[in-house]
Amino acid sequence: MGNWVVNHWFSVLFLVVWLGLNVFLFVDAFLKYEKADKYYYTRKILGSTLACARASALCLNFNSMLILLPVCRNLLSFLRGTCSFCSRTLRKQLDHNLTFHKLVAYMICLHTAIHIIAHLFNFDCYSRSRQATDGSLASILSSLSHDEKKGGSWLNPIQSRNTTVEYVTFTSIAGLTGVIMTIALILMVTSATEFIRRSYFEVFWYTHHLFIFYILGLGIHGIGGIVRGQTEESMNESHPRKCAESFEMWDDRDSHCRRPKFEGHPPESWKWILAPVILYICERILRFYRSQQKVVITKVVMHPSKVLELQMNKRGFSMEVGQYIFVNCPSISLLEWHPFTLTSAPEEDFFSIHIRAAGDWTENLIRAFEQQYSPIPRIEVDGPFGTASEDVFQYEVAVLVGAGIGVTPFASILKSIWYKFQCADHNLKTKKIYFYWICRETGAFSWFNNLLTSLEQEMEELGKVGFLNYRLFLTGWDSNIVGHAALNFDKATDIVTGLKQKTSFGRPMWDNEFSTIATSHPKSVVGVFLCGPRTLAKSLRKCCHRYSSLDPRKVQFYFNKENF
Repeated sequence: MGNWVVNHWFSVLFLVVWLGLNVFLFVDAFLKYEKADKYYYTRKILGSTLACARASALCLNFNSMLILLPVCRNLLSFLRGTCSFCSRTLRKQLDHNLTFHKLVAYMICLHTAIHIIAHLFNFDCYSRSRQATDGSLASILSSLSHDEKKGGSWLNPIQSRNTTVEYVTFTSIAGLTGVIMTIALILMVTSATEFIRRSYFEVFWYTHHLFIFYILGLGIHGIGGIVRGQTEESMNESHPRKCAESFEMWDDRDSHCRRPKFEGHPPESWKWILAPVILYICERILRFYRSQQKVVITKVVMHPSKVLELQMNKRGFSMEVGQYIFVNCPSISLLEWHPFTLTSAPEEDFFSIHIRAAGDWTENLIRAFEQQYSPIPRIEVDGPFGTASEDVFQYEVAVLVGAGIGVTPFASILKSIWYKFQCADHNLKTKKIYFYWICRETGAFSWFNNLLTSLEQEMEELGKVGFLNYRLFLTGWDSNIVGHAALNFDKATDIVTGLKQKTSFGRPMWDNEFSTIATSHPKSVVGVFLCGPRTLAKSLRKCCHRYSSLDPRKVQFYFNKENF
């Protein structure tokens, strides 16, 4: 527990502040509408559900203000660049942008549910008080005629006994926009589940753009002014604390109390979301401008296991290790953009990506490039954008873990290391790299075989064989492969990959690996970088906490995971 606090204290503090602000805003708004005299008569009809609806509305505004900020990728890349001299703890928070985006979305769902339920009770109260004929204060307030609506004295939006709740819902601005926003929110949340995103990315991509309707609906939701309170002028003339009990004498000439006048609550949502929306629009304009710049495909390579490599050039393109780009192919889809990690090094005169067939879009793209007698499809590129892997050279010791195609960010890092050794870069802070590549099939290892072979030779020539310790793990194998490997175990090179490092069968024993690293580097700061599935991330995160010392002068493991 102590190690976990050491590694995550800033994240915890940030979440506590965010949750605290939500609680504060909710309680403050609830007490305002529950106690304020301005809403005395409104509470006579609605009760405490008025305060619940308004408090949840304020929290919705607050979280809707935040929801777009974590997905402003250019903003995050800019902050990552300006924070290059900030502490590691502060920079790591930028890697949790999508996690925070999801948490804010869950909070929006929670307050949406509270808001809807409260208003269901409110409309039921409106309907019952409008139907009432008992001469109570609620019925009198609800009977303010439709003709007086222009004068601003009405309180109940249901102006006739024949008017249904459904009619008011679908004919009022607040009701109609509320329905549209709720439908959009439900579709966005349900299509953002892990299964949908992995198996049907197109569904996730298109439905997530319903946020446009959500934002527009939120901006105009309060224009109708359904929630109303007594005007200041009316309160000065007939204060509810004095005149509410004598409501039957409001029309008497001798009475000092007059019928109260009401006004709608002014719309406020647009004030909350205006700045983030402008920022996001600028973000999209910048991304559109960059995506329209010409991309030249210089080389196309088909690797085993249906993996396509594209090498490209683009004017003014500049990258760092571990970054990623968004790719669009207009001939397949005009609107779909998919993220891919760059596999080239900053020192190379081109940038490259490796694309594995993992859905309709990627399969169609690979098929388009496989057609020999057809022109090469046009590609549009947006980026690059920063990730956690950019910080790899800030650590004395780096542990790189790639699962399958998840090796791509580390290919960029290993290539950059090769170039740094070629140029004798003495500013390299990293002294040791542990590289683990876990694959299901043998064909996958051929993607970067030449790179690993070059690194082996370079390390030997420079006398730095111990700088790179890499391990290859094959998880999908049969007895024939194992038997063949056992018979040829004494050979200088591995029978599966052709490398000097022998392939291991099965999965790494992470406790043993971390224990060995901690023993070998007792006073080092170790960065653990993963591009792989959530289950593997959970295991590595636990090991980072378990093997980090509470003493800051001893070994510390910092976990970093790629998020797109």
